[in-house]
Amino acid sequence: MSLPTPEDLHRYIADGLACSHLHVEGDGQHFYATIVSPAFEGLNRVQRHQRVYAALGERMRAEIHALSMKTLTPQEFAASGKP
Repeated sequence: MSLPTPEDLHRYIADGLACSHLHVEGDGQHFYATIVSPAFEGLNRVQRHQRVYAALGERMRAEIHALSMKTLTPQEFAASGKP
């Protein structure tokens, strides 16, 4: 099995979670994602991460070895000043 690419992770997350902004970087084993979704409204950090893990499903156990995430609502992202 080939290693997943950042583009693969982008697609997996976007397919399972409505995102207004999504950026994924990584080397096939370790990934970092900035995920902005209105679905995160009212959720704490753990609940937000659980939403992302649900979107990734079994891939999180089988293909993805390490994923660091920044999960933000659209309002939090706008306040961060990031483009």
